[in-house]
Amino acid sequence: MINLSDHLLSLILFTPSLVALLLFLVPAAQIKAIRWTSLLGSLLTFVLSMIVWLRFLPQATGFQMVEHADWYGTVHASYSLGIDALSLVMVLLTTFLTPLAIWASFNLKDRARAYMQLFLLLETGMLGVFLSLDLLLFFVFWEIGLVPMYFIINQWGGQKRYEASLKFFLFTVGGSLGLLLAIELMGVIPGIQTYSLVELYQKWPGLAGFSFLGVDISFIKTLVFWAFVIAFGVKVPVFPLHTWLPDAHTEAPTAGSMLLAGVLLKLGAYGFMRLVLPLFPQEAHTYAWVLALLATLSVIMGALGAWGQTDFKRLVAYSSINHMGFVMLGVATAAYARGTQDAIIAMNGAVLQMVMHGLSAAGMFFMVGVIYERAHTRDLTEFGGLMALLPKYGGLLTFMSLASLGLPGMGGFIAEFLVVRGAFPVMTLATGLCAVGLFFTGAYILKALKLVLHGPLNQRWVGHLSDMTWREVLITAPLMVLLLLSGIFPAWILDLINQASKTLF
Repeated sequence: MINLSDHLLSLILFTPSLVALLLFLVPAAQIKAIRWTSLLGSLLTFVLSMIVWLRFLPQATGFQMVEHADWYGTVHASYSLGIDALSLVMVLLTTFLTPLAIWASFNLKDRARAYMQLFLLLETGMLGVFLSLDLLLFFVFWEIGLVPMYFIINQWGGQKRYEASLKFFLFTVGGSLGLLLAIELMGVIPGIQTYSLVELYQKWPGLAGFSFLGVDISFIKTLVFWAFVIAFGVKVPVFPLHTWLPDAHTEAPTAGSMLLAGVLLKLGAYGFMRLVLPLFPQEAHTYAWVLALLATLSVIMGALGAWGQTDFKRLVAYSSINHMGFVMLGVATAAYARGTQDAIIAMNGAVLQMVMHGLSAAGMFFMVGVIYERAHTRDLTEFGGLMALLPKYGGLLTFMSLASLGLPGMGGFIAEFLVVRGAFPVMTLATGLCAVGLFFTGAYILKALKLVLHGPLNQRWVGHLSDMTWREVLITAPLMVLLLLSGIFPAWILDLINQASKTLF
């Protein structure tokens, strides 16, 4: 008899998909039943992830709760799952944000069953990336996550949804093609012949001094390194591989944008931390300056791009590029100064920034969705003075905006401070330039607040806009609690993140 407690990771991974299948039993006309079944199914996944957190041993080294079964023995591929501090943090973020995104979709009536099923399948894809200990399995889930988001944008997006979804698909598939070829190449190198991440950690970094098919192994390792960097760089996304993101965000439905910014962008950063830094320490050190350059350009150009927008949602989309640039700055620091105290501090900040940006970006996109649902416009120049008309909305938007800005007392401040503190002694010029980007971060956040909430009240909206409902307030409440808690008492999550940084970087 199977002991389910020994397969908690598989339960977490496949529960959303099982709920998606269960929805076929619910008549399409029963929209209320579809909504609540989806929400309760995603909440069950969150409860399971909390059980894993309670059972996790922070001081233990290596992966825990490992599940292993032969999958495709001919090529040495296996169904292998495991969790460490880094993946646990990302699993918790995913299972926390997914129920909120589903709850935020309760007003949707158009093909609600298919919509909810896609979100649940998307959750399985994202969780699979964080839990996989086999590179081929990692790639399978990496691609699975692409398909539901494509259809969410393509079917429920805005007026330019077809172009945006195609651009999203082509960019991510283009990057993933090189990733697949690189993974396959790694598995056939003499002395490797495995896709097990645990074994690759031990064998791959030390490969040297021989040729494979007449090509020096050092060149092959460099080639594989760049294939990984490009694939993960597209997903982060880093400048100049970012151009799919503003279009995808702008056209995606509100809940789609919440998960796209909250979790999907983190898959790329997770790939750098899980695969690039541990597997390619020499190559990462050599090309750390390239990673630092990409990080700096992302911070500055993302902020300038956001400053230049008049579409509220597009402004928030560009802000994601800006904030993820600080994650990449932490990655570049760890690549160059691996194992030093500065690198550990910078990586602590980078991982924390992934979590804090996930929370604040999901909140910001939800707030944009709230006002768009009422006003049917995202043009910042058409608002003005709404704080007097919508006090609840104005207060919550101000909170989320300041959390995104990195105001002291919020989790984003702790994250960016740690990145800057760790990176400055190692990447002084890049860190200084990123600090300039922080100035523009404040500029575009204050610009948005001014145009939406302050100034003369646009009489067009008097009597036509209603304030936030209690459901909408309750959706934002958990996000605000965690952002504030992480700013006042960050140790609740930083202790776990620090364990991952000391072990991996």
